[in-house]
Amino acid sequence: MKLFECQHCGQLLYFENTLCERCRHVLGYLPDQAVLSALTEEEGGRWRSLAAPARTLRFCANHVHDACNWLVPADAPGGFCLACRLNRTIPNLETPHYRMRWQRLEAAKHRLVYALLRFGLPLVSRFEDAQTGLAFDFLADAGPAFRESPPVVTGHSRGLITINIAEADDAERERHRHDMAEPYRTLLGHFRHEIGHYYWERLVHGTPRLERFRALFGDESQGYAACLERHYAEGPPGNWSERFVSAYAAAHPWEDWAETWAHYLHIVDTLETADSFGLRVRPSAGRDSALAMEIDFDPYREADFAALVEAWLPLTYALNSLNHSMGHSSFYPFVLSPPVLEKLQFVHDLIRQSDTRAPGDSHAAPG
Repeated sequence: MKLFECQHCGQLLYFENTLCERCRHVLGYLPDQAVLSALTEEEGGRWRSLAAPARTLRFCANHVHDACNWLVPADAPGGFCLACRLNRTIPNLETPHYRMRWQRLEAAKHRLVYALLRFGLPLVSRFEDAQTGLAFDFLADAGPAFRESPPVVTGHSRGLITINIAEADDAERERHRHDMAEPYRTLLGHFRHEIGHYYWERLVHGTPRLERFRALFGDESQGYAACLERHYAEGPPGNWSERFVSAYAAAHPWEDWAETWAHYLHIVDTLETADSFGLRVRPSAGRDSALAMEIDFDPYREADFAALVEAWLPLTYALNSLNHSMGHSSFYPFVLSPPVLEKLQFVHDLIRQSDTRAPGDSHAAPG
């Protein structure tokens, strides 16, 4: 995620900001330009952007719920922005803690959509394309009066991603992380993992890429339910870290793919943030030049996968050390073995090949 700047006063801004704290301008995000812009208000709930003053805009309908700061053209049909048009079901907002959880879910989902647009990946709502479109259900478990109702399971099925809103509760998510022995569990991580399943269906399944996928990840036609049952009963193989990015990735080729896809998004977006802050790594000890890094490229547009890895590894060494100095666990507690890097390269190449933008266009249009 890159940083932004107020067009009126030059104040540093972040993606979720809705008000410039220096000049008090209302802020809105322009997804087709990947810009957070200061706004001036006009009549009838319309706004004009300092970044694109020729257009008249309005906020997404979810702005009134403090769940979205994205803008749409004033004359656009429908009330929702591209990110919010992907919602099929949201929680009952009359329940106060449901509203808060949904706002957190939307913050993570909007970051995900930001990345998908930056990559230029095909992105369309299920309401616009019932066959290949994407939709989200944000659901809560039934209350104690409905004990026979099964719990909501976070997952993906044919373009529909379901997220249990309990994942937006920090204590609940930490309990699940501990119970499942996961070193990393975040809302954004869930979105990145599940969207990987969606893009496997869109970009790999039924294409010539499937043969290469099977060579790297394995045969996905093996029984999925049986593999997961075995994984939860027996755990991953003892040498899983030699071939998989996480223990859960060893459960089945589909999960290996989704975990690898999620890590690729972790890497690219974090590198963009590091670049926006001007982070450079120059260790004061040791003589290995591979421990130094400087980002002089746009991670979302970089064609050379090796350049991403050469920047990522030194950055994680430094950030892990900083975390340890604060008494925390590692920032990135994963090992990228040669087989894992080869899988990440496959994801990198596939995303580059699937870029729907025109050459040289740094932004992505909806659809």
